Amino acid sequence: MTFAIITHVPHILEQNQYFAYSPYVREMNIWAKQVDKLIIVAPESKSRKTAIDLNYDHDKIEFKAIESFDVLSLKAVLKTIFKIPKISWQIYSAMQKSDHIHLRCPGNIGLLGSLIQILFPNKTKTAKYAGNWDPNSKQPWTYNFQKWILSNTFLTRNMKVLVYGEWEGSSKNIKPFFTATYKETDKSTFFSNDLKGQICLIFVGALVSGKNPLYAIQLVETLYKKGFNVALVLYGDGVERNKLVEYINHNNLGNIISLKGNQTQDTVKKAYEASHFVLLPSDSEGWPKAIAEGMFWGCVPISTKVSCVPFMLDYGNRGVLLNMDLEKDILQIEDLLRNEADFKSKSQKASEWSRQYTLDVFEEEIKKSLQS
Repeated sequence: MTFAIITHVPHILEQNQYFAYSPYVREMNIWAKQVDKLIIVAPESKSRKTAIDLNYDHDKIEFKAIESFDVLSLKAVLKTIFKIPKISWQIYSAMQKSDHIHLRCPGNIGLLGSLIQILFPNKTKTAKYAGNWDPNSKQPWTYNFQKWILSNTFLTRNMKVLVYGEWEGSSKNIKPFFTATYKETDKSTFFSNDLKGQICLIFVGALVSGKNPLYAIQLVETLYKKGFNVALVLYGDGVERNKLVEYINHNNLGNIISLKGNQTQDTVKKAYEASHFVLLPSDSEGWPKAIAEGMFWGCVPISTKVSCVPFMLDYGNRGVLLNMDLEKDILQIEDLLRNEADFKSKSQKASEWSRQYTLDVFEEEIKKSLQS
């Protein structure tokens, strides 16, 4: 089977291998195990690979480099108008040569792909919608347009659309899905951390405004000022880093807040194991891997009520759902810190839930998606 991947994720070529953001590549390598050849249509980055990049594990790859584009300004729109015909032809060509078309959505390239796939009604297709599928959420019009095309079974035929969560009123081609990081063999005897020493919180994600890392810092700062022995470690990098460093220094928080930057999966795994809570006050998510990963190791999740997160946290029974109101959120966390039995119960429930979704189960579900 020749498997065409249409994605907005930037790829790096080094030593005749293609690298990209590791969580994405780990997943694509599972898809790739089931196919004979990969055709990857994606932007090519001239940057050098970092600790969070991983290479594809496949010996037959055809890479079609395309230009990235956006519509965030008038100048960008004008440039996009000239880019789209060539990009569309490259996507069409890859789809024509493939046996199975796989779209990565949402994103500008995914939007183009979702339009062009209409021309191939008889080919088997999958789309992985990695964003928030909640029909009631406020999202850019381009995202809503993609969701409309993918849900329209007249325009979009022979396709399974894999989404996070179950949503009432979905069309028959919309399939609830999940993602995974760890294997069955990663499961070990569960030991919940107690609250007797320093209480460690971990944030894993891009340091960008949409993830609200500053709010995470302010939560821990407030708890510390109230007398709790807490500390926060942030893993990830981004445009907000300098702003966060300035805030930490200005408020003398260097003893309880640390920024570790991008690190390997094994380093982050060890950090989860040593932490009590995983914190993600994000504005928008699909299936937040940081939350699921932390829960796997017994971290009690503290997250916003976006996408399928309320389902993941069982509406508060295995975690804390944030209101993004500092005073209210602090009260919730304080109550949990003062009730170790409740903390341990949530920790146990979080781990039991997350450990259902291993890479082994994930691979079986991907096989089913390609076979039927």
